[in-house]
Amino acid sequence: MKLFKRGMSPNSQTHPAAHGHTHADANVAYAGAVNPAPALQELTGEWIIDPAHSRIGFSVRHAMVTTVRGSFTEYRSRLFFDGYDPSRCRAEVVISTASVDTGVEQRDAHLVGRDFFASADYPDMQFVSTGVQFVGDDVYRMAGNLTIKDVTRPVVLEMTYIGHVMDPFGYQRVGFDGTTTIDRSDWGLTYNSRLAEGGSMVSEKVRLQFDIAAIRNAPAG
Repeated sequence: MKLFKRGMSPNSQTHPAAHGHTHADANVAYAGAVNPAPALQELTGEWIIDPAHSRIGFSVRHAMVTTVRGSFTEYRSRLFFDGYDPSRCRAEVVISTASVDTGVEQRDAHLVGRDFFASADYPDMQFVSTGVQFVGDDVYRMAGNLTIKDVTRPVVLEMTYIGHVMDPFGYQRVGFDGTTTIDRSDWGLTYNSRLAEGGSMVSEKVRLQFDIAAIRNAPAG
């Protein structure tokens, strides 16, 4: 499994291509969003996330009236797309909890501490897909298991296939947007403070966002 850090060049990774169903058991991300139309069947194969053009983030209501947004800047992934049969697509993403970035150093230090991620004891959170279902109009549902602090629970991502292109550098790119909303207390993230007016300082509902650009092949030649 390769480690991707924001800002790494695509040339620092290999870009294996696969065709047909010979790699159907490989773990690959967001391929469920590829419609099995003839024009997209050629996308079947192994891909990587381009961290320079992707964002794995979250948003949560703070003090009941504002929204705090953040992202994770370090993650590893294994991706497989099946343009013939989206149900055979696979995804695995392992995220470094210590890489959380909300733009406020003090808040980030609180998040990686024992009140939330306890990153010293639980350095990773993980999503592993278990199935993909076509909804329509380039929308798919990707079911999977999310593990945080050694607690694993099922989640469903609403995935939208954005499109695919050949970029000016000779890379095939495909884009997806995915979202899901979780209750953080289900994973043991129960820290909170109560407001004098009632309600919580930090909402238990957290919206996860996956804005993904994936690359398959290296430039020809």
